[in-house]
Amino acid sequence: QVQLVESGGGLVQPGGSLRLSCAASGIIFSVNDMGWYRQAPGKQRDMVAFISTIPTTTYADSVKGRFTAVRDNRKNTVYLEMNSLKPEDTAVYYCCVGDFSRKTCDYWGQGTQVTVSS
Repeated sequence: QVQLVESGGGLVQPGGSLRLSCAASGIIFSVNDMGWYRQAPGKQRDMVAFISTIPTTTYADSVKGRFTAVRDNRKNTVYLEMNSLKPEDTAVYYCCVGDFSRKTCDYWGQGTQVTVSS
């Protein structure tokens, strides 16, 4: 079955950086689009980034210029490099397997908590 395992979350000060990882199994990783979403307490789950098989990327306006999605097909892993973190980036971050053009997801990981606080 499809399994997505996120890691790399934690507590970081404003202005700091983190790199999230999402290891995939049960799929042919290289032919699948991958997404990153986040959900803050009391809010809906929103797209952060999507990366296609080409790869091309798209980002939410709130993270453009600060976050970068990268994929490594040899390791079946997608990364989210986060810089200049702000308190409003605090959320549970999820990766997914989905469709780049529709920005929809079919499979989800369990999520990893990112907390930005001094």
